[in-house]
Amino acid sequence: MERLVSLLPKRVFAARAGMEKAGLDAMLITDPVNVTWLTDFKSTNATVLLTKNEGFLLTDFRYIEAAEKNKAGLTPILTDRSFTVFDFINKVKPKNIGVEEEYITFSFFKEICEKLNNVSLESVLAGSSADDRPYIRPVGNIIKDLRMVKDEYEKDCLRKAEAIGDEAFTHILSLLKPGISELEVAMELEFFMRRAGAEGTSFDTIAVSGVKSSMPHGEPSDKRIADGEFLTMDYGCKYRGYCSDMTRTVAFGMVSDEMNKVYEIVKEAQQTTVDAVCAGKPAKEIDRIARDIIKYYGYGECFGHGLGHGVGLEIHEAPTENPASVEVLAADMAVTVEPGIYLPGRFGVRIEDLVLVTDTGCEVLSSSNKELIII
Repeated sequence: MERLVSLLPKRVFAARAGMEKAGLDAMLITDPVNVTWLTDFKSTNATVLLTKNEGFLLTDFRYIEAAEKNKAGLTPILTDRSFTVFDFINKVKPKNIGVEEEYITFSFFKEICEKLNNVSLESVLAGSSADDRPYIRPVGNIIKDLRMVKDEYEKDCLRKAEAIGDEAFTHILSLLKPGISELEVAMELEFFMRRAGAEGTSFDTIAVSGVKSSMPHGEPSDKRIADGEFLTMDYGCKYRGYCSDMTRTVAFGMVSDEMNKVYEIVKEAQQTTVDAVCAGKPAKEIDRIARDIIKYYGYGECFGHGLGHGVGLEIHEAPTENPASVEVLAADMAVTVEPGIYLPGRFGVRIEDLVLVTDTGCEVLSSSNKELIII
């Protein structure tokens, strides 16, 4: 595994290149996940200010000692009630600052505009200032766009996280039996992943059965699983901050002809789509492959969500895979492939793998069985 310490300066360099391409003298990074990606620094109060030649990590007394040890080579700056982020930016005096438009409240943006160089919000929104250039302006997802393509460290973390998920699936199969509750299933999956080395879950575990399996994001309850029902388990864990995500649907006791038919359709759509994933393909075309198969069998209206999403430090990242997606898949992107069919009030089936895109196809990170398992 490539050491993260050697990669962080490269990430800062890439962020600075994106900043300069956008015509910025400086960039204020406030999204905690973006801060962590750049610095491996985790806190509830951290801001990064990048200029063309310098980088600063601003935080309060609680985290300043850890900030002084940051591996990205940024200068730690202590902020408190008497010396704020705004005071420091005024001290550095960059002329044209970009702020992350997806992670800033209107009130904070207004405060930035008004406290820095006495620029009014109205002048910024009008695109003018004292020297006919805005001091502050929202910019696109410079850091998030960089995060879409994973480096070797990130790929190894994703592989490990998904391996823990596979181990959890094998473990839960040994415990499943009629009468077990959805909450017991969810709890056992989570406990096993923590015991296997996970830091926590990627998201709230989904374990829904029977008629509840028709709800893509249903919540586990004390309902006990009975023969003749599907159980859908959608879960993941975090390893060194990186998420895993997989879904498997199993049956108890027996399945009806339609249940078996629906399961096989979803499996065909999922595997065909996995086989089609490749760098250079538009994400919406990958979505269309699965959607067309499900539509061909007459269940098009029962697949109402997108095919998948990017995964990394967050469980839902760019790119997206749905009919409206604009991204094109690139090598080393990590995306899910998770088609489903949901029959309201009856049952549902979803199968999901996490894959790493390659130039010639993809690396499937989850190895758990996708044939229909009947408990």
